[in-house]
Amino acid sequence: LLPTKPTDQLYRRLKYHPQRRHSHQSPRGPSDMASIKRDDHKQKWEETEFPLVCETCLGDNPYVRMTKEPHGKTCKICETPFTVFAWQAGTKGRLKRVEICRTCARTKNVCQVCIYDLQYGLPVQLRDKILAEEGSAHAVSAVPQSDANRAWYNAQNERAIEQGTAGAVPGTRAALKLQAMARMEPRYERNLPKLCSFFARGECNRGSKCPFRHEMPRDRNDPLSKQNTKDRFYGTNDPVADKMVWRKKERDERRREEAKA
Repeated sequence: LLPTKPTDQLYRRLKYHPQRRHSHQSPRGPSDMASIKRDDHKQKWEETEFPLVCETCLGDNPYVRMTKEPHGKTCKICETPFTVFAWQAGTKGRLKRVEICRTCARTKNVCQVCIYDLQYGLPVQLRDKILAEEGSAHAVSAVPQSDANRAWYNAQNERAIEQGTAGAVPGTRAALKLQAMARMEPRYERNLPKLCSFFARGECNRGSKCPFRHEMPRDRNDPLSKQNTKDRFYGTNDPVADKMVWRKKERDERRREEAKA
């Protein structure tokens, strides 16, 4: 039988092995292992101090007040929780918040809100199309869409960003072509509030206090009103890019006709 008071030898053993578990204690259960996995997974979540956004999305007000919510929502691309920033985009702008994480944004060099290229202000689909046509396809990073491949891809990108080796420089011809089509001047009209659907039906009774615009929609079947964050990020089915390509073709045809005349 064990003595009622611990002897010096037993006290020394307990003191020497403070982490030793007694035989009557049960091993770690599945809930403990799950919490460990959750903590380990949480360490890979993104925590940043400032968003990666363009001048247009910040708005025309030089004094911007932002709210920060760590792990506020999941990224629409990689589905990883990240830090959410929100602010009012200018004096007449609406409330804006980041839609994708900073890692995905740096991978494509795009704004976290509008998903436009930060250097040229162009849609990803148009930028990648010009790079591929001018033989600079190596500057385009194809982001995988499966969870496992995307996790590995994000880890590689984070390592490259830390080492300063991320991003390839496009060729001279591609850079000149992109520079000619660049839209770097701020377009603050993109920050205006959304249209009021109740006003379009004649049912809005809030008047000047309504946070939405009291304007009639131009065309209900306008493809520009149906935009998707994933399509814009991956450069597929982007109506803004299609419209810009169509306008570019019209300008080129007009120049050819003027040159022939």
